[in-house]
Amino acid sequence: MQDKARMLRKHDALIIVDVQNDFLPGGALGVPEGAAVIPALNRCVAAFHKHGLPIFATRDWHPANHCSFRARGGPWPPHCVAGSSGAEFAPTLALPPDACIISKGTGVEADAYSGFDRTELAAQLQVRRCQRVFVGGLATDYCVRATALDAVRAGLETVVLADAVRAVDVHPGDGERALAELRQQGVHLEQSADVCR
Repeated sequence: MQDKARMLRKHDALIIVDVQNDFLPGGALGVPEGAAVIPALNRCVAAFHKHGLPIFATRDWHPANHCSFRARGGPWPPHCVAGSSGAEFAPTLALPPDACIISKGTGVEADAYSGFDRTELAAQLQVRRCQRVFVGGLATDYCVRATALDAVRAGLETVVLADAVRAVDVHPGDGERALAELRQQGVHLEQSADVCR
């Protein structure tokens, strides 16, 4: 992106993906170095808030017997059970009171990696006439990847904040492979300090 194109403008939105206690180190499904995304995201929250631009925060909000849990044959330990402390946003994440919270994976039998999957996110972006979204959060190779790909499919110019994401890396290199796939699909990668000023 040229420097002028990096500047925040009308019809931009910030999407913060799943920065919840269970995805931070020490949580039920902690992402290595997951807490390192928070300073970059807080910088962007402040910039978007200053410019009066919408801020969305997605969260896993699972029932206690969710299909993704190992007890049900899923790949993951129980995490982000609705109403639990693990499902709460990280306490140091500076979400403003008017941030739009998007809950996903709320049904027992359907998992959802993307913030667009069975949620109101697309509709809310459309209501606000958003044309470009900036995406950061956890984890690069799962919910960030899926959310960014769905944003592209929705016709939105999509930017992933490369310093504001971290990967699970179940298989070493998964995070880098996810970023490469996103670039191939037309997603831009930017540093938060270059965008959020």
